[in-house]
Amino acid sequence: MARIELAHQVLDDFDRIFDHLARFEVDDVPQRVAQIVEAVQILAHSPSIGRPVKGGKRELVIGQRSRGYVALYRYVASVDTVFVLALRSQREQGFKHG
Repeated sequence: MARIELAHQVLDDFDRIFDHLARFEVDDVPQRVAQIVEAVQILAHSPSIGRPVKGGKRELVIGQRSRGYVALYRYVASVDTVFVLALRSQREQGFKHG
């Protein structure tokens, strides 16, 4: 089972997502956050599940439409670790970092 490490920038991504949800008065914020966390945990068992993108990274698609998010990550087999680099809404253009 792979270890999962979150880059410190992912906390900024969560803050941005929380701010967006609060701005639009979304009432199921805890459920949305739980969905993201549960999806990322899947990477511990299936680190290659995400779609490949450039630079040896992968994207894990989480949910869909207004509840959709994308986690950018890299799996390093030699240390059996998934490094989650960034998180964004599926509706956002590109990642802010990562």
